[in-house]
Amino acid sequence: MQPFIPKRLEPIAFGFLLSGMMSCIVACVSTWLALGSLSGILGAWLSSWAVAFPAVLVVAPIVRRILARIVKPA
Repeated sequence: MQPFIPKRLEPIAFGFLLSGMMSCIVACVSTWLALGSLSGILGAWLSSWAVAFPAVLVVAPIVRRILARIVKPA
């Protein structure tokens, strides 16, 4: 498979995929706990992702800066 996303868009693609996967996991768990089934998963997941994607784009650079200060270089 040939790459098709320009390197300059990698941070946005990373946030998009990370937030999608994480919000899916959280939506599955919370839906299961609340309803005892996964029948409402699609709505729960899309709502979660609508919040998670922008949050990841804002929070990820902050976390990278914090880690750069507290992690020793190899």
